[in-house]
Amino acid sequence: MPNGEELDRLIQLIASERDKQAFALLYKHFAPRLKAFLLRQGLAASVAEELAQETMLSVWRKASYFDPQRAGAATWIFTIARNLRIDHLRRDRSVSTPDPESEDTVDDGETGEAFVLRAEREERLRTAMKSLSPEQAAIVRLSFFNDKPHSEIASELGLPLGTVKSRVRLALGKLRTLLEGQL
Repeated sequence: MPNGEELDRLIQLIASERDKQAFALLYKHFAPRLKAFLLRQGLAASVAEELAQETMLSVWRKASYFDPQRAGAATWIFTIARNLRIDHLRRDRSVSTPDPESEDTVDDGETGEAFVLRAEREERLRTAMKSLSPEQAAIVRLSFFNDKPHSEIASELGLPLGTVKSRVRLALGKLRTLLEGQL
């Protein structure tokens, strides 16, 4: 089993000389480990195999980007696999339609991947909220995050009910435009 420095050297040989023997050694070492990693992440065996191969293909193509000062070979390669897995899940999620019944079953154990994706969506929403006027942002927060009815917001802010509804509608339109395709 090659050590970290040997693995780093193999990637550097691929980058500098397109060394096929170095790639074969790297592939032999990492392909089964990548597949096992992806299987543990909940992917089907065929998908895990495909993403492991795609990861190694990326290693071949992007070997010149490898910097042993920033990360070891294993870290770099598993990061590529992780990113390909995220891309696969995003593509798969956008293609499949949600099953309304599946929303009723709640899984209390959120995976690390789901946590990261949720955090990314929340950050995009926070950024988009900053683009709203202070009045619109306040009304959106009261309506959607504090779950207050429009009439209560109107009383609390001393505004006519129509103004509250109009600001909500305009704010949601702006947020929809900013976030379309991102969430």
